[in-house]
Amino acid sequence: MNKLYIGNLSEGAAPADLESVFKDAQIPASGPFLVKTGYAFVDCPDESWALKAIEALSGKVELHGKLLEVEHSVPKRQRIRKLQIRNIPPHLQWEVLDSLLGQYGVVESCEQVNTDSETAVVNVTYSSKDQARHTEELPLKILAHNNFVGRLIGKEGRNLKKIEQDTDTKITISPLQELTLYNPERTITVKGSVETCAKAEEEIMKKIRESYENDIASMNLQAHLIPGLNLNALGLFPPTSGMPPPTSGPPAAMTPPYPQFEQSETETVHLFIPALSVGAIIGKQGQHIKQLSRFAGASIKIAPAEAPDAKVRMVIITGPPEAQFKAQGRIYGKIKEENFVSPKEEVKLEAHIRVPSFAAGRVIGKGGKTVNELQNLSSAEVVVPRDQTPDENDQVVVKITGHFYACQVAQRKIQEILTQVKQHQQQRALQSGPPQSRRK
Repeated sequence: MNKLYIGNLSEGAAPADLESVFKDAQIPASGPFLVKTGYAFVDCPDESWALKAIEALSGKVELHGKLLEVEHSVPKRQRIRKLQIRNIPPHLQWEVLDSLLGQYGVVESCEQVNTDSETAVVNVTYSSKDQARHTEELPLKILAHNNFVGRLIGKEGRNLKKIEQDTDTKITISPLQELTLYNPERTITVKGSVETCAKAEEEIMKKIRESYENDIASMNLQAHLIPGLNLNALGLFPPTSGMPPPTSGPPAAMTPPYPQFEQSETETVHLFIPALSVGAIIGKQGQHIKQLSRFAGASIKIAPAEAPDAKVRMVIITGPPEAQFKAQGRIYGKIKEENFVSPKEEVKLEAHIRVPSFAAGRVIGKGGKTVNELQNLSSAEVVVPRDQTPDENDQVVVKITGHFYACQVAQRKIQEILTQVKQHQQQRALQSGPPQSRRK
C-alpha cells in the first residue's frame, strides 16, 4: 500500500511546499501531490517508502505552523466511517435501534453521547463508508394528522419549500386520496443526510405544534359555551394528541364521551363555502362528501352555483344538532386544511337558518337586545335582515357569520329561543283548553 494521505494542512499549503518537505526528508514521490483544502494525497514508489514517510513525517514535521498527519490512504470501500444520529425518541429501545442500523451493514460500535435534550444522540461506526452512506440517506417518515398538513405546506407550497431550502432536504407528503375517516394521518417523507433530516424534522414538528396550539386556543375560546363539548370524540383533532379538556365549565360537562345535545327535531342549515373549495369537500368521485355524511349522520348536499362566476356555494346540511356539529366542523376543518385561508387566519363562514316569522322578533329582542347579547356571547355576527318577505312556509332567514365555535354557539342559542317560543305556544294552547260547543 503505497498511497499516502497527508492531513492537517493549512489553507495556504501548496504542492511545492509538500515537495520541499519530502525532499528534505529524502523520501521520493512517484507522482504529483494532489492538494485539497486541508489535506493532500501522494504516491510513493513502493510500500516501504510509504512506511518510511509515515515514520519520518507524521506528527514530527511542521508546515506553516501545523504538524503534518501522514498515514496510508485507505480505499473508500475499506474505510471505517463514524456517523452521529440525533433526535432518537427516548422510548425507542436499543435493541430496535441496533436492528435498524444492522440492516445497512456491520456496526462496529454504537455509543450514546451525553446530551441535555430529551432525545438521544449516538455515534455509530460502520465497517465501510458505503454502508454509512446508505444510512445517511435513510429516509425519515413522519405521521401527521391531516388537520395540520395544509398549514405545514402553506399557500402555494411556500412553507414546505422554505423548509426544504433551509435544511437541504427533499420532502414529499402522501396524497389526500389515501385518507379515510378511520385513517386521518398523512405520511411526510424527508430525504437527505441524517443531519439534514434531523433539522427538517425539527422545523416540521415546530410548524405542526404551532398549528395544534392555535387550534387548541381557538377551541378553548368558545368550548365552555357548548355543554359537553369533546372534539376528541368528533375527530376534529388527532385522537392521540393528548388534547386537554376545556378549562372552564362544570366538571360534569367535561366527562361525557360525546357532546350532550338535547334531543330535538331535525334541523336544516345552509352553509356558504368558497366556490373553489367545492372540489375538496366533494372529493374524488364524491368519496369525501359520502364519508362525511356517514360520519356525521347528516344529509349533505351542495346546491348548484347561482351564477357562473359565483364566489360562494351553498351546502345544505340536514340532521339533528349533533350531526350539524360534526358535519360543519369537518367542513370548516377541510377548508383550513386546503389553504383557502391563510395559516394564521380563522375560517369564517356564513350560515343561514330559517325561523318562523313570528319568532324573529324574539331572536332580535326589544331594541335589538337579544341579538346583541347573542353576538357578545358567541363572538359571531348575527343578523336578521329587516323587511324580509316570509317564504311559503312563513319563515325568514337568520344569518350567522363567524368561526366554527362561534357559529355553533349562535346556532344553539337561537334553537333554544325557538324551543322556548314553541313551548310557550303549547302552554298557551293547553291553558285555553279545547273550544266549547255552543248550545242552541
